[in-house]
Order: sequence, then structure tokens, then C-alpha cells
Amino acid sequence: MRTRITELFGIERPSLCPDMSYIAVPELVAAVGNAGGLGILATGPLSADQTRAAIRRVRELSDKPFGVGVTLLMPGAAENANVALEEKVPVINFSLGKGDWIVTAAHQYGGKVIATVTTEKHARAAEKIGVDALLVTGHEAAAHGGAVTSLTLIPAIRDAVNLPIIAAGGFADGRGLLAALALGADAVAMGTRLAATLDSPVHAATKGMIIAKGVSETLYNAKFDGIPCRMMDTPTARRKSARALTLIVAVPRALLSAKKAGISFRNVLAGAIAKPAAIKQLAHFGAATESIRLAIQQGDHNKGVQLIGQTQGLVHDLPSVADLFERIVADAARIKAGLPG
Repeated sequence: MRTRITELFGIERPSLCPDMSYIAVPELVAAVGNAGGLGILATGPLSADQTRAAIRRVRELSDKPFGVGVTLLMPGAAENANVALEEKVPVINFSLGKGDWIVTAAHQYGGKVIATVTTEKHARAAEKIGVDALLVTGHEAAAHGGAVTSLTLIPAIRDAVNLPIIAAGGFADGRGLLAALALGADAVAMGTRLAATLDSPVHAATKGMIIAKGVSETLYNAKFDGIPCRMMDTPTARRKSARALTLIVAVPRALLSAKKAGISFRNVLAGAIAKPAAIKQLAHFGAATESIRLAIQQGDHNKGVQLIGQTQGLVHDLPSVADLFERIVADAARIKAGLPG
């Protein structure tokens, strides 16, 4: 199946694995690439040295194109982006920040850049700075989807810009792929579906919960990590997202997060005075990151929280990535052939 995205990135299938922290590790990224898609390495929890090692590990496992994701609001993200640029990674995907400098540097060696957006305004701004494609994240998605559903957001952004679009949020099978193409997208990103595969590092207990949960069993609010976020509905997730973080609680948490990120004690205290909202955000991310890790790596849902999309209700088995991609393309072709006209 050829689309503008497959041609842009030199891949065989219009299917991507987004940069999910602790999930989009080198092994899953390589498996997606070897199956014909594009895997995007998650760097959120990684230091610069760890990011460099992970990039090189992907290249040991696969000779296919791959990407690196950077959430620019996170501590250490700029350093990780610079490592990706130094390593001349084929694709860099940035979100939650200004990425014009990434576009300039990546284009100097022939790299491509994806901007993650949730509104037409941000899509137009990304097109203006010269990104090569957009990852458009609808309300159904895990983690930080937008306020508008994919069914409406994708055609709205298709009308707003001329860039190739990767649709994220609500896509998990051949029906979703065909629908995304009809809406104006050129590929789909399927984080929740790829998290529940044999190649995924997600703990077996958590994979079992993904299969067992329905489409309505998620929570969406801004109290878990400071930005509107979708997660699996569990008693722990309800507890951890029940109340907003206060500055009194935020500063000690931010100090701990800052220590891990190499940010000085003085800078945190200065920030608490000058930019209390930023300190709260740092504290939110620090606390949320550990909860996310526990759910993914240890299957601990007494302390952990699993970020998940509504498509968890469409996941019923644990195929390999290669088998999943074969199934999706075959189902899309079968469904297309059966449509009226």
C-alpha cells in the first residue's frame, strides 16, 4: 500500500508506532521497521547517553528507517533531540514545544521531521516552519490527545494544510486504516494496538488488562500529569487523578525530578517563584513517569497507571507486529472491495 507517508519515509506500510515511554524501546521500534512500518523511539525517560545507545541498538536490530520522538516540554528533551541529530536519525518527531531548530538541523543531512499537533492552528504553524509531516492526535488517543475526535480533526486539518498526515487516536485495525485514508490521512499511528503485541515490552499482566477492558473504560483529565491525558480506568488511576497538584507539594517533587534530569536546586527554587506553573508541570511529569513505568514494566496497578487509548476495546489478541500489519492491510483491502460502488 503506497501513500505519501510511505514514499516520504521509504517504508512499505502506512503504519507507525508512536514514541510511547517505556514501550517504544529499540526492540519494538526495530520490529515495526522490519515489518514495513515506521517505529519512533521514545526518549522521554532517557538521558542523552541512553538515547544514543538506544539509537545504536535500533540500528543493530534493523536496517530499516526509524524515528526518534522528543517531547520538548520534558526536561532533557532538547539534549535528546541533539543526540538524534548528531546520529543523523532518519526521522525526528517533536511535540509540545517549538521545533523549528530541529527542522533546520535535520534537513541539513536529509532527515525528515514530524510535528505532533492537535489543532488546525498548530498544524498551520508546523507547516510554516517546514516540517515534512504531521502526526494528528485525536481525542481517542492514549496520553495527550486533543479535545476533538479524530473523525472531525483529521479532515479539518486536511483542509487546513497540504502536508502528509499520520492519524493517531482510534485506529487499531484494517477498518481504522481505511477510515483514516478516507478522512484525508496518509497513515495511522497505533500505539495501543502495538503495545499489545508479542514484540511489545509491556508486562503480561498489563497486556491482559488491555485485552479485557472495553472502549469506555478510560479516564481523561489534566490532573494526572498536568496536561489533559487519557489512561486506563483503574482505582489507582482514579486516585492519582482525583485532585490538582498544589505548589507546596509540587516543589519537593520538582526537586526530585530536577535532580534526575541534572537541573540545579537553585534553578528549581527560582522557577518556583518566577514560573510556578512550570514547576508544577515538572513535578507532575516526574510523578507520572514513575507511575507509568510501574504499570508497563512491572504490571503493578496498585501504584502504576497505564496510559491507553479507547482502542483498547478493539484489542482481542497478542499477535507479532509482522502478523498484525499483514492482517491490517489484508482487512483494509477486503473491506474496501466490499464497499458500495
